[in-house]
Amino acid sequence: MPLISSFYGILIYMFKELKGPHNKPHIHAVFAGEKLTIAFDGEIFAGNLPRKQQKLVEAWVALHEDELNASWIALNENGEVIKIKGLE
Repeated sequence: MPLISSFYGILIYMFKELKGPHNKPHIHAVFAGEKLTIAFDGEIFAGNLPRKQQKLVEAWVALHEDELNASWIALNENGEVIKIKGLE
């Protein structure tokens, strides 16, 4: 699972879809053992993080939607990992 970004102790991962598309494009956020799966449009598929960290992830996704889409395509078509800047 490639790490594409990190900020404030939150790790952001993106999986390659091995058997074809199964969900909308999404990322996996991990903080202190808690996990959140969130689509690029903000829809939460599974899990939750502490409120503050979840709000940070939601804001980051909204700010980087175009970059996330490019990264999703690159990973699934070419196996390339595109890193995305975290929040500062």
